[in-house]
Amino acid sequence: MASFLFVKTEPKHVIFPMEMRTFVTPLSILIKMNDNITIAIDGVSGSGKSTMARTLAKKYGFLYVDSGAMYRAVTYYAIQHHYLSDGELLKNVLSADLNKIDISFAKDGHTILNGQDVEKEIRSMDVAAGVSLVAAVPEVRMAMVMLQRAISAHNSVVMDGRDIGTVVFPNANVKLFVTSDPKVRAQRRLDELKAKGTEVDFESVLKNIVERDRIDSTREVSPLTKADDAIELDNSYMSIEEQNAILDKIISETLAKKTSK
Repeated sequence: MASFLFVKTEPKHVIFPMEMRTFVTPLSILIKMNDNITIAIDGVSGSGKSTMARTLAKKYGFLYVDSGAMYRAVTYYAIQHHYLSDGELLKNVLSADLNKIDISFAKDGHTILNGQDVEKEIRSMDVAAGVSLVAAVPEVRMAMVMLQRAISAHNSVVMDGRDIGTVVFPNANVKLFVTSDPKVRAQRRLDELKAKGTEVDFESVLKNIVERDRIDSTREVSPLTKADDAIELDNSYMSIEEQNAILDKIISETLAKKTSK
């Protein structure tokens, strides 16, 4: 019978295999033993995927690709050109304009849209309210997946999103699926927005998160789903230190298994 390590959260619980408690080979060595490692992090909105991915990329010297920022940039473009208004999206018009949209990332990680730094603009509530509609357009998803793969070519990468482990990188070395309580996510997002000087109330943020969960998980193209081989992590009540320690163990264990094959 397999043994398990029982990690208590409040009020939920997370169960991890006992094997994850054994640190066999230093992670730095495992990384050097694997060429062009891909870490795919999927999960619900506001679960801290981006922060998690940035931290891992910086720690291991990998390229970080914020796939969510790409969809937000396209959404901002749609809003600016009046293709998206009051919950209505002119899908065909936006699709026809995709060849006019150039997205890249500055050295500081900021998102660049057609030569303009739009990092602040794409984090607005207006963009958050419309990004799921834009991301559900098949032509948009196809264009973004091609761009994500191109940016990540010949590099070890950490990428977060909704379909990274299922569509973008189905053969990723490490796949994580992050979940978190909606109210906890809403408070995190509220704190983040207020820190950036954006005034918004808790209920509005919670409503947006719940609606995004619904749209993301029910859309026809690349819905938010957990890959069969992804490891699920509920970080609702974890400290950053606890989360980082668990991530190191997950990545070390996964790479060790794949290196030994």
